[in-house]
Amino acid sequence: MRKIGAVVFPGFELLDMYGPLEMFGMIEDKLELRMVAETSDPVECGMGPKTVVDDQFSDGVQYDILLVPGGPGTRREAENKAFHEWLRDQSDGAELVTSVCTGSAILAAAGLLDGRRATTNKQAFAWASSFGPKVDWQKQARWVEDGKFFTASGVSAGMDMSLAVIARFFGTEMAGQASVWAEYDWHRDRTWDPFAKIHGLV
Repeated sequence: MRKIGAVVFPGFELLDMYGPLEMFGMIEDKLELRMVAETSDPVECGMGPKTVVDDQFSDGVQYDILLVPGGPGTRREAENKAFHEWLRDQSDGAELVTSVCTGSAILAAAGLLDGRRATTNKQAFAWASSFGPKVDWQKQARWVEDGKFFTASGVSAGMDMSLAVIARFFGTEMAGQASVWAEYDWHRDRTWDPFAKIHGLV
């Protein structure tokens, strides 16, 4: 049983978080989902609804997989040194560190993506990539895998990335079954990215 630490902060993007968690939750006998935040207070997303927190940073729980969403709140969290320190500590012991959308800006600001390939939301590409001058930012990618770091493009791309994570740990057949259960059309090609062209990146 692997433990997923799904990190929430004020202003996180709803689908960035709950899209991947829907996919991960399809195989609940293999993955335990935990909502984690800096404090124990319910966390309001960018769309309004609040998420109840299972663990806070100070609890010292180690997660096998980290999930960091994007959203308007990343503008603040990209400067949150306490968050960055926690991410660096967690990353050392995690099997995988994942982000969706501008969540990669937080990972980059923490120095975790230096020397690695990564991607982010294409509409916010210039802003997010400014936090990682040592990162090899991929302008056209649905998601990017580099070692134990998986970074997804904007919002819905997190679901494709999460299925790729399931495939990595449990096989492509299991990932495909999860997408069928969710009635989701899984984009299996990580290079599929029409939004890069829409936003003038290619």
